[in-house]
Amino acid sequence: MGVATGEHINNSVMFKQLLQAEALDVVQLDACRLNSIDEILSVLLLSAKFGVPIVPHCGGAGMVELCSHISTIDFVSVSGKESILEYTDHLHEAFVAPVGITADGYHVTPQVPGYSCDVKEAEFEKFESPNGSFWQSDKGKSMLADPWRGLPGEQTS
Repeated sequence: MGVATGEHINNSVMFKQLLQAEALDVVQLDACRLNSIDEILSVLLLSAKFGVPIVPHCGGAGMVELCSHISTIDFVSVSGKESILEYTDHLHEAFVAPVGITADGYHVTPQVPGYSCDVKEAEFEKFESPNGSFWQSDKGKSMLADPWRGLPGEQTS
C-alpha cells in the first residue's frame, strides 16, 4: 500500500528526510503550511529528484487556488508530469481569480499571475468585525453576544 502524506509537514528538510528514507509514495504538500514559494519549490525539486509525484493538499478555503499554481509549476518547469489535485467546492466566489474546473474535472491553468489567493474587498467589508454586514445580521449579533453558543460539545439554551 502506498503512502501519501505531507499536508502537516512545514519545511523541505522533513520532506527530504522522508524521501531519502523512501517513506513516501506521493508528496502531499500544503502550500500554506510550507509558508513560502522557496520551500514549495524545494519540495517540488526534491520530489522530482526522488521520482515521487506531487499531489498538493487542497482541503480548505483558498487551497485549491494556491495549488493550481503549484501543480502548473510542477508540470511546466519541474517534473513534466500531470498530477492529480484534490478539489473542494467551497468559497471560490470569495476570490478575485477563482480556480477553474472543466466539465470533465480538469483544473484550468491559472490565467493571472500571482497565487490567485486575493480575496475580494466585499468579503472583508462583509465580515469585518464588529461592523461588517454579517455581524449586523441576527446570526452575527448572536455570535457576538455569545461566541461559544452552538459550538460542538457546548450546551445551548
